Amino acid sequence: MLPLTYYLVISAILFVLGALGVLIRRNPLIIFMSVELMLNAANLAFVAFARSFDVLTGQIFVFFVIAVAAAEVAVGLALIVVIFRTKHSIDVDLMSSLKG
Repeated sequence: MLPLTYYLVISAILFVLGALGVLIRRNPLIIFMSVELMLNAANLAFVAFARSFDVLTGQIFVFFVIAVAAAEVAVGLALIVVIFRTKHSIDVDLMSSLKG
């Protein structure tokens, strides 16, 4: 079995890559994928700690994080589609306000 630090290092790398994707990229789809990458990095850390300490609470948290992530993707993609239909662009810099 691999040590806990290996999982945590991989989780930290994934989280940093996701944070960089959110901060640097301007495409909303890439931003949503980066947020999902950060959530999966947190899930990896939860599961690693749960397995390391032989408790199930980490896996229960992961279940709820996955459910929230699925809802976030559904709502986020619906918003992107509606904004694209009204403005004919999905550039994040152009969406400074949600006025009609």
